[in-house]
Amino acid sequence: MSEELENEIAGFRELLEKRDMHALREFLSPINEVDIALMIENTGRDESALVFRLLPKEIAADVFANLPIERQQDLIEAFSDREVSEMINALYVDDAVDLLEEMPANFVQRVLRQADSTRRKVINHFLRYEDGSAGSLMTAEMIHLRSEMTVGEAIQRIRDYGEHCEIIDTGYVTLPDRVLEGYISLRTLLTSSDDELVGDLMEIDVISARTNDDQEKVAHLFSRYDLLSLPVVDNENRLVGIITIDDVVDVIQEEATEDIEKMAAIVPTEESYLRTGAWVQARHRVGWLLVLMISGVLNGIILQRYESAFLAMPILVSFVPMLTGTGGNSGAQSSTLVIRGLSLNEITPRDYFKVFWKEFRVSLIVSAILGPINFVQIGLRTGNNWMLALTVSLALSAIVILAKLVGGTLPLLAKKLRLDPAILAAPLITTIVDAIGLIVYFGVAMLLLPI
Repeated sequence: MSEELENEIAGFRELLEKRDMHALREFLSPINEVDIALMIENTGRDESALVFRLLPKEIAADVFANLPIERQQDLIEAFSDREVSEMINALYVDDAVDLLEEMPANFVQRVLRQADSTRRKVINHFLRYEDGSAGSLMTAEMIHLRSEMTVGEAIQRIRDYGEHCEIIDTGYVTLPDRVLEGYISLRTLLTSSDDELVGDLMEIDVISARTNDDQEKVAHLFSRYDLLSLPVVDNENRLVGIITIDDVVDVIQEEATEDIEKMAAIVPTEESYLRTGAWVQARHRVGWLLVLMISGVLNGIILQRYESAFLAMPILVSFVPMLTGTGGNSGAQSSTLVIRGLSLNEITPRDYFKVFWKEFRVSLIVSAILGPINFVQIGLRTGNNWMLALTVSLALSAIVILAKLVGGTLPLLAKKLRLDPAILAAPLITTIVDAIGLIVYFGVAMLLLPI
């Protein structure tokens, strides 16, 4: 949080404590809607409603849309029916849908009762789309144009309806049955003669999404083609809505957070860290910890299997943490890069052998560096016991090679089996690599050392 924003929040709280509503209204007028939402978020329910009523109607909906769902529910509880009606009718459809998807049934019923009939019909239609699909992200407020329109008529239509649209920089050209023909930018319209036809100027190579496309695919389209908005069509190519960049940014953050949580062996949650209770946090973490703990028992069984080896030469045990740690880190490096590549569509399961070959070459280079360094430091540290140094270094090189191959290819196998690759991330791969590493280490030791 910037120092300027901290000062604004301090000033806001001071005026709120004094209950100087006139000064507070003047104070809030130049502040960005997102920052006002942050200020309201950290006040009590009654105070939030009090401050919210001070806001001009033209910015109140934007402030409301930027509040967390809990605070939105608090405000709706504090609002009169008239205020609820004004709010739901002022929100863009996608923001209204996001709000209602997270609310209990009694809240949804009250909000929809206060919406006008047209808005209620649109919202109910959008609520039918599966959560996480393109349909659930889109809004219906957009600029519709016809190819037979002149540029002058198109600009006039933007003037007439643009105030109610989420964006106006792109107009979508459709046939009478709403089939998407093309699009035209506001820049093209403003730099063309008024009597030119939209059909002669529009772009017909339209990038679009289907209503049932996954939100992750939508995010990839925005990223690949540097889009600010994306039309959404049904199976008959009829335009039903658009998705804007602000909603895609939320999707990218959500997907990245989910992947990070899975890679850390945590069940994903939609709530932020501070808004999630300790019991919920523990419940989301303990399941995978139990799985990893039980799978870690395998390492104990392997150690027990080679008990005679380290009883004959106890110093062997002192190298186990270094070997397993290096192997686990090597596998985690490879799995992280491959999972990231899969999430960005830079890698697909068809690239299995390419990834295998690359990780093999990388592992050879890495082991060629780590092995000799390890050989020298162990030999000097153990009083010139070069055979022991050779044993540990050979085992280390083999473990690094195996770890990188396992870490690089397991996520691809998971993707091929329609599993989330993030599940096979650092914790699970580390456990697998540890077990393989111990077998390799003691196998090499029993071949080369007199035990």
